Amino acid sequence: MREYELYVPLHDNEGHMIDGRKIAGLKRCLISQFGGFTHFPQEGEGQWETGGQIFRDQIVILRVLTGDDEKTAIWFQKLKRRLATAFGQRSFLITVRETKTV
Repeated sequence: MREYELYVPLHDNEGHMIDGRKIAGLKRCLISQFGGFTHFPQEGEGQWETGGQIFRDQIVILRVLTGDDEKTAIWFQKLKRRLATAFGQRSFLITVRETKTV
């Protein structure tokens, strides 16, 4: 089993708030593809420096548990590219890890 976490930004790279309909659309997409997701609504905050400039972001996390297959990994790779464009990001963070249930 694999666990995918989508770090959903609440602001685009220009600092404008992301339209809540985009996040709602992403949730509908995950339900359609996987039958559900877990939303961690508590906002996380990040900060990093690159090129002498400090960047800050606020995110929420969406988590999906799936089977362990390559088709799903490819699906998430394509989703990542679409989300970066849709959310006005240079990149969109999606992590994956192997999991076991008890």
